[in-house]
Order: sequence, then structure tokens, then C-alpha cells
Amino acid sequence: MAVMNSTFDFLPLIAVTNAWIHPLWRVALGAILAGAALYAIFLLFQLLAPRMTAVARTTAKEAVAQPLFFLILILGIFLLVLFTILPYNTFGEDLKIYKDGGLTLIMILSVVLALWTASLSIAEEIEGRTALTVLSKPIARWQFIVGKFLGILWPVAVMFIVLGAVFLSCVSYKVAYDARETSQQDPTAEVCLEQIEQIAPGLALVFMEAAVLAAISVAISTRLPMLANLVICGSIYFLGHLVPLLANSAVGKIPQVGFVAGLLSAVLPVLENFNVTAIAFFEPGKTVPPAYLGLAGLYCLLYCGVAMLLALLLFEDRDLA
Repeated sequence: MAVMNSTFDFLPLIAVTNAWIHPLWRVALGAILAGAALYAIFLLFQLLAPRMTAVARTTAKEAVAQPLFFLILILGIFLLVLFTILPYNTFGEDLKIYKDGGLTLIMILSVVLALWTASLSIAEEIEGRTALTVLSKPIARWQFIVGKFLGILWPVAVMFIVLGAVFLSCVSYKVAYDARETSQQDPTAEVCLEQIEQIAPGLALVFMEAAVLAAISVAISTRLPMLANLVICGSIYFLGHLVPLLANSAVGKIPQVGFVAGLLSAVLPVLENFNVTAIAFFEPGKTVPPAYLGLAGLYCLLYCGVAMLLALLLFEDRDLA
């Protein structure tokens, strides 16, 4: 009898309303299109730069073959699903907290994968002299570095597509689940779709942030091992979000603090530019403007280019023998 009662108590969790299911075909279509675009980019690089693409393909295969890749993927899916039913006690703001936490979770898991892969495929290959064997073939050092970066970025993109699809589906479910938990009227499919469309640009911004940190990780891996890479990238992540807030706060009005904050903002990536909650905190009718996405993408490309240039400078005179 107790088993039957627990079963009936659990049924509302999986059958709150079928409205949340209707927008999911758009999520599936978006994931398929993103995967097709990723494959098309791979084919384009293979046509234009076959040697660099060969390095990228080998690096990507090594990253996907790691147990860590599937561990992070399974952990991410589990936590994204689990967070939908956890109570946040925010008086009606649970959906906002879930959106922010889900984006942060996907970004952190992707950066961990990028740091791990960069350390294994660059730092350890240099120390183990595997890189010397690769560079003995007709391939330039810049092709090796850029190929490594692309090979790291492709598994990260695959992870974003999978976790992003799960996250958007959970957002749609969370709308219906919260309405049932607060005894409100069941939402329509249009309301669920609106929440999906509102948060979808945030995935693009978070991927840009992960790409910038991956590029920095590649540059650091040319000289330092994994632990130092993790510490430096963690510090850059913290300062990249803190410095702009500090500069705009009352403390930032102090000349010395303002100067240091401005200097760090000029050197370090301003990761707060990719913080979707700082642009539109998921209020009704608010979303990330397409123009802002374009500017953020340009900033991401420029900073990744600077990081690749730094990586090449650090790697150019590195003794591999």
C-alpha cells in the first residue's frame, strides 16, 4: 500500500502537463542544426587546412575517448534534471535561479573538460616528447597549436549541444512543474516556448566564455602543467567577472582601485560580457539582443586570437628535445 501511495505521489512529477513537451521539437531541431553546422565547419577546415585539421581530429578523438568526457556528460545531465525538482525557496523565482545555475553548470563542466584536455594533449605531450615526433613531420608550430585548440573546442561544442538540449528541455518542464507546485494554472505551450527562447542566447554566450578560457588554457599549457593551469584559469575566471563589477562600484571610485581595475580589464578577458544575467535577468519580455550577441562573438574571436598568438610566442622558442 505504501508503494502504491509513493507511486501516485511521484506521478505529478512526470505528468504535470503535456504543454511542456510541445516546444521540444524545436529544441531537437536546434540541436540537429548545431551538430550539422559543427560538422560543416570541420569539413571546411579539412578542405582549407588539412594538416591543422589532422591535429585537431586526433586531439578531439583523444578527448572524447577519455572517461572524463562521458563522466562529465552524465553528471551534467543528472544535475540538470535533478535541479528541476529541487526547492530553492525563492518565493516564485525558482525558474530564474534554475536558468542561472544551469548555464553556470554547463560552462564549468565544459571548462573542466577543456583544461583537462589541454593539459593532456599539450603539456604532457611536450614533456613526453610526443610533440617533437609530431613536429618532425611537415607541420608548422602554429598549425600544431591552432589544431590543438580546435581539437579541444570541438568536444566542448559537442558537450554544449547535448547539455544545452537537455537544459532547454528541463527549462520547459520547470515552467510546468513550478506552476503545479504553486497551485497556479497550467502554462500553455507558448509560455514554455517563450522561456526556452529567452534563455537560448545565454547558451551561446556561455559557450563563448568557455572558448575564451579554453584558448587561455592552451596558451598556459605550452609552459605549465595541469595544476598551474587550473589555478591560473580559475583566477582569471574569478577576476574576469569581479573586476568590471569592482570598477563600477563605489569602491572603484577610489583612484588607485579604479586604475588597477582598469588595468586588469585591459589585460584580462572581461568575462562579465558573457554573463546573461547582467544583460537581461530573465524578466518577462527581456532577452539578449542579436546585436549584443554579435559584439560578444566578435570579442570572443578577438580574445581567442590574442590567446593563440600568446600561445605561439610561448611555444615558438620552447625546447622540445
